[in-house]
Amino acid sequence: MYLLYFVLWIIFNGAVTTEICIFGLVIAGVIFAFTCRFMDYSVKKEKQLYRRIFKMLRYIFVLVREIIKANFAVIHMILSEKEEVEPALVSFHTDMKTQAGKAFLANAITLTPGTITVTLEDQEYLVHCLDESLAAGMDSSVLADLLKDMEKQEEGA
Repeated sequence: MYLLYFVLWIIFNGAVTTEICIFGLVIAGVIFAFTCRFMDYSVKKEKQLYRRIFKMLRYIFVLVREIIKANFAVIHMILSEKEEVEPALVSFHTDMKTQAGKAFLANAITLTPGTITVTLEDQEYLVHCLDESLAAGMDSSVLADLLKDMEKQEEGA
């Protein structure tokens, strides 16, 4: 939050000078102290956020990469005259604990072209795939592994 307050100060001022930066550091500190005192925030939460942000950025990067790969696979299916498309319903189980982690995985599956999460009950996913080839490795995807890793980090905090 401190860094966010400082960046907002710089943006609102529209210029970067030594004087603006010094005042920004002081004012961001005062606002951060107010936030900690009256809005149930702490330096500990700030550190947790900074530790998690790199994993979140990695997750977003991998998700975009998977979406691009799936786009090319779907384009290949559409343009290929030889290949017969065989839709499939795939069911798999995951050992994620948090509702947020389960929802993030379900949304990532739905964002990926050619797949839609039909249901999510407890830890059981039912996914419709445009073709059987898109279903390969869904239960052991890198996205699920990254989300599990973020869950473990959150538990340890």
